[in-house]
Amino acid sequence: MGIDAARVTIEVCVDCSAGLAAAISGGADRIELCSALALGGLTPSPGLMAEAAGCGVPVLAMIRPRAGGFVWSEAEVRGMLADITAARATGLAGVVLGASLPDGQLDQAVLRRLVTAAAGLDLTLHRCFDLTPDMGAALEVAVSLGFRRILTSGGEATAAAGASRIAALVAQAQGRISVMPGAGVSPANAAMLMALGVSELHGSCSVAVQTQGRAVDLGFGPAEQRRTDADRVRALRHALE
Repeated sequence: MGIDAARVTIEVCVDCSAGLAAAISGGADRIELCSALALGGLTPSPGLMAEAAGCGVPVLAMIRPRAGGFVWSEAEVRGMLADITAARATGLAGVVLGASLPDGQLDQAVLRRLVTAAAGLDLTLHRCFDLTPDMGAALEVAVSLGFRRILTSGGEATAAAGASRIAALVAQAQGRISVMPGAGVSPANAAMLMALGVSELHGSCSVAVQTQGRAVDLGFGPAEQRRTDADRVRALRHALE
């Protein structure tokens, strides 16, 4: 018997207008809106937020001011608070947040400030969760702070590699919070991941595209980029049917 595809939410992360259009065309149920996916996803521009707000499916904006770790300065926190305000003002459904202490534990004080600013919006705790030394304890913190879901690879480079940990987190959550696998999600492993008891999957559904020209020669972009592909989104849905 196949998986009930109607209950599976497919979230696609995108970082540009073309990626947004491809994800919607392919049948994404929800969008994680970013800039710079090659860096793990940073905060999108207000202009892209405004465009995405009318796309027809829920959109959650990544709130991450820079690449690297997730230990934020006070100035960065103030910027994140302003970015949450921008996401709300443009009518987005929610935001994707995270903050760490130097030892990898969740920074509850900063997260509480961010969550308070995002009151009423859908909330995802991003993969700073995968850096925590005790994921079980971090899950309880996420529940107490009011997050709706945790995006995680189970602490591994890919969700498939972290499958056993993800299954344990789902069992611990007992429906209090959604555990959403992300990192390396593809049609080839989608059914296996869904069998862990999750109801949402997160992927880029992207393909490598070679780029050439003067802009690349002058260092304005890499020679190879990854771009969201509508057929990849459709294939992920098809793999769950």
